Amino acid sequence: MGEEETMGHFVYWMNVSLDLRIEQVPGDDGAGEWLRIGEELHREFNARAKGLSLMVQGRTMYETMEEYWPRAREDASLPDVLREYGEIWTTTPKVLVSRTRHSAGHNTRIIGGDDAIEQLAALRAETEGAIGVGGAAVATQLLRAGLLDELLLFTHPDILGFGRPLFDGYDMPIELDLLEQRSFERGVTMHRYAVRGAGKASPAGTG
Repeated sequence: MGEEETMGHFVYWMNVSLDLRIEQVPGDDGAGEWLRIGEELHREFNARAKGLSLMVQGRTMYETMEEYWPRAREDASLPDVLREYGEIWTTTPKVLVSRTRHSAGHNTRIIGGDDAIEQLAALRAETEGAIGVGGAAVATQLLRAGLLDELLLFTHPDILGFGRPLFDGYDMPIELDLLEQRSFERGVTMHRYAVRGAGKASPAGTG
């Protein structure tokens, strides 16, 4: 149906280890020593980020990005690929999901409260194209609500053994269909999956 074809879709985009950890210690999801991000991979990040209609991020993820990328775009000492991503992140429309933040710059609106998932469901319905999701807590709530459409995983060839998993406290099977895959330098692989059954569950009661 035409309405379904134009509806936005949530894409949970994360760097992961082989054992599906997204950070080994709190806050290393973008800068952990286990991550193998070279120029080729970062250019892929930039190209995909340019294609997003919107970014949705939890508070921890947002504040990590907020701390670095607005300054990076103006830092002439950085490689152009980093400055470019700084420009993309700063200017792309964003939604910060937070109960504690009440203001944010850089083209960001805030969604919070007990009805946050219902608000995100409405946002998905009124947005065309891919909506990037950053942060395990937000992604897990969207998954539970049947609203998470895709996973975009960049897998780094490391087994961490401990650390934060891809989803927070989610212990149900997830059926996926492989949509796309690619290999990068230093052994990193990308896999994009569709989540079977996305959009069929009700978001009620997930707040």
